[in-house]
Amino acid sequence: MIKIQSSQERDPSIIILDFGSQYSELIARRIREANVFSMVVSHSISISEINKINPLGIILSGGPNSVYDKFAPKCNEDIFNLGIPILGICYGMQLMVKELGGIVIEAKNKSEYGRAPIIIDKESDLMSNVKSNSIMWMSHGDSINLLPEDFYQIAHTENTSNAVISNDLKSLFGVQFHPEVIHSEYGMTVIKNFVYNICKCKNDWTADTFLDETIPRIKDQVGNKKVLLALSGGVDSSTLAFLLHKALGEQLTCMFIDQGFMRKGEPEFLMNFFDKKFHIKVEYINARDRFIKKLKGITDPEHKRKIIGNEFIRVFEEESKRLGPFDYLAQGTLYPDVIESAGTNIDPKTGERIAVKIKSHHNVGGLPKDLQFKLVEPLRKLFKDEVRSVGKALGLPDEIIKRHPFPGPGLAIRILGEISDEKLNCLRDADWIVRDEIKKAGLYNQIWQAFAVLLPVKTVGVMGDKRTYSWPVVLRCVSSEDGMTADWSKIPYEILEKISNRIVNEVKDVNRVVFDITSKPPGTIEWE
Repeated sequence: MIKIQSSQERDPSIIILDFGSQYSELIARRIREANVFSMVVSHSISISEINKINPLGIILSGGPNSVYDKFAPKCNEDIFNLGIPILGICYGMQLMVKELGGIVIEAKNKSEYGRAPIIIDKESDLMSNVKSNSIMWMSHGDSINLLPEDFYQIAHTENTSNAVISNDLKSLFGVQFHPEVIHSEYGMTVIKNFVYNICKCKNDWTADTFLDETIPRIKDQVGNKKVLLALSGGVDSSTLAFLLHKALGEQLTCMFIDQGFMRKGEPEFLMNFFDKKFHIKVEYINARDRFIKKLKGITDPEHKRKIIGNEFIRVFEEESKRLGPFDYLAQGTLYPDVIESAGTNIDPKTGERIAVKIKSHHNVGGLPKDLQFKLVEPLRKLFKDEVRSVGKALGLPDEIIKRHPFPGPGLAIRILGEISDEKLNCLRDADWIVRDEIKKAGLYNQIWQAFAVLLPVKTVGVMGDKRTYSWPVVLRCVSSEDGMTADWSKIPYEILEKISNRIVNEVKDVNRVVFDITSKPPGTIEWE
């Protein structure tokens, strides 16, 4: 069978109206995990915009407000008459109840936060295959006291009589708990019931369908013009390079700016991998000395970041003019970036976004006004885990797809204090040992990041019956799902011992290794 490919961008099957919940993005992710395309939109979206998207279902997110707050966010009340199934979550349910004539009141006894067993009172498509007394995650103060007409109580908890409600005539549903949160035992079941059984969505949002839809769209957008990509070697820029090369071939030029702050062996690996192995044209720019000179005498971490970002922009400007001209700049913008960033420049003639920032490597600094590109951002509707899936579908090996995140300024922010070639070489060697032993132990894919940090102090030690006065190295290993929060990884003592012994024996000018056991919050993953 011949696949019909379209350059038309896919509309989401499910839209999530965002009322300020910290979980709105997570709802979209969970629905996508069910292979259904979903997107977060503003709660103020108009009825005409909804009709244009023509979703199969709508979810009203939670939020921090009470529905009775003076400036509580609302949606257009006509949304409940569109004939589209709607699921209200927490605040979203309370808003729906209030708008349709029910009563919401403050909790008289106590609010409900954390895990709560849910008791199912009535059969419902929404709660199909959900066991009574299963645990759901609650986070609310207000509760529903009186249901609107034609609504029924489906389930309750000890403190909340209307924990799940439904109006089967209009396909309107509400849950007081958060099904998107991992602590909700049958949360994914509830989500799948809504998108599959109630909204009749197809589970066709996969890496393969994304590629089938995206490649012709890239070709249509770019035509015969040239595209420039600032390649960092991370999963986002690497996946983007493979995708654009498949769509555009020789029209793509990748630029790798080696600022001297990469991990040991990585510049050589990247050039060999992309340029030699897969024949994706990469221009190697050796700017190590330039960056080191700019950072001489600089100790403040924010100052370091700004200098690195600004210098990156300058190098990029010079080299793009030398290699170009280019009409398009490719960026590995992801969906969380789109949600968080409000500022976009639009070309009034074409309607295309114009680059004013380079995300690629640093996500800092602005492009000069005389160096404006139109943007190619084919990953802008994907989450990080979806990018990894697309990369796998494109044939990227695990050493790229499962690569630990690496900050744009690289080792420069893992050396506290002033940067020098001596310190960089020291940290590169120590960092390589950390990752080598973590890989040998089979722990690499279980850990979000594992790396070394060099401190700006020296400590006394004894090596070979001689007194030493050398640098300490901090071992930092954290586990996380998205980098927003993290916990320190419980590395077995024998692995820590191997890492410590190797570093003090193999790395010059290091005589002490310490292990950071701080979570995020209160700490951060990086030290600067």
